[in-house]
Amino acid sequence: MGKIIVSMWITLDGYVAGPKDEMDWLLIDERLQRYERELVDGSGSLLLGRITHADFASHWPRAAQNPDEPDEVRDYARRVDAMEKIVVSASGSTAEWKNTRRLERIDPDEINDLKRDSDGDIVVYGSLGVVRSLTGHGLVDEFHLLVHPVFLRHGKALFDGDRLPARLSLVSAEPFASGVVLTRYRPIGSR
Repeated sequence: MGKIIVSMWITLDGYVAGPKDEMDWLLIDERLQRYERELVDGSGSLLLGRITHADFASHWPRAAQNPDEPDEVRDYARRVDAMEKIVVSASGSTAEWKNTRRLERIDPDEINDLKRDSDGDIVVYGSLGVVRSLTGHGLVDEFHLLVHPVFLRHGKALFDGDRLPARLSLVSAEPFASGVVLTRYRPIGSR
């Protein structure tokens, strides 16, 4: 049985992007890249929203074949390109990308079936609407937050303010040389 793992690059003040999706605050080092590679190597599929799926589909297949990319980036890109991708799209509009299938919405029974039938974990990147819906239904098993030492002060928050507080249990925390800290949490009450 697979777990749903939300992996998110986030600022110290809780933003995942600037107001216009700016990501120029990222601090990517060798350890962060190794974490990302280990995560997808141990996972069976990606669960993405329509926009994140389209962004990934336009980038990773090309990066996998680009000889100008560093070996570690190409290796990661090849793995992501080969993985099963599950895209959530109510409109039915999805980017072309091999090994992709579509869900119309986050249905708890369908997600639990995915988890039960999965050969590995299911990783969620970006996709704020998907993350919020999964969290609202209590379907996320782990949050991997890569906390960057920066305050954006405004932008796109990981969570909006219309939900009750949720308690998490710290699994681990690991600082990287860049100043990023990988924090892993489980919702209290999950396995």
